[in-house]
Amino acid sequence: MKVHFIVHEAFEAPGAYETWVRERGYAATYSRVHAHEPLPPSIADIDLLVVMGGPQSPSTTREECPHFDAAAEQALIAACAAAGKAVVGVCLGAQLIGAALGARQAHSPEKEIGKFPVMLTAEGRANDKFAHFGDVLETGHWHSDMPGLTDSATVIACSEGCPRQIIEYGRLVYGFQCHMEFTPEVVELLIAASEAELAMLEPHRFVQPPAVLRSHDWHAMNGQLFGFLDRLMQAYASP
Repeated sequence: MKVHFIVHEAFEAPGAYETWVRERGYAATYSRVHAHEPLPPSIADIDLLVVMGGPQSPSTTREECPHFDAAAEQALIAACAAAGKAVVGVCLGAQLIGAALGARQAHSPEKEIGKFPVMLTAEGRANDKFAHFGDVLETGHWHSDMPGLTDSATVIACSEGCPRQIIEYGRLVYGFQCHMEFTPEVVELLIAASEAELAMLEPHRFVQPPAVLRSHDWHAMNGQLFGFLDRLMQAYASP
């Protein structure tokens, strides 16, 4: 399997997604757009497209962020989805999937930074790609927006602070507002990039301080992510 990552910022690293790629013996390629690496000119060599997070939004312009081309990324996402490729978006990536398929991203009712439970919906519990999640699981969060919903989208999971945590846009296309890829190293990068913001956000009920963020164990969550990705790629290999 060939996995292509779009990485918007160095501190929004793929984390456990890279561990999964390495452990499965898959091939990884990258568009580190923050380092001005180009998007792939063709989707021929992509089996799974993983679009990572970032502080941008689908409406961010090139003038506001010269290294981020929202229209080009949405065109790539739409092409992959139309061609039957597997596509996973994380945070901003999930919002870009929604936008690429015709939905507008929205603000989350609550800002969430930390580790909090998400609850599977009835549709999520009935979806075999998420059967191993159980009814409730603890996941990472670092957001204030959420992905838009197309007419055919299904909400797989929600949280107390956000009604759209995992979205199924198609049999092989999923958006994760939550961050199941977090590792201690990724969290350190995010803390370093956000220390001033975190201090200002302490009064928010779903925002945890750096000491708490550093105390979390992410291994069980990473394993649940791997199980989803394995099932996704099984579905991709068996159209």
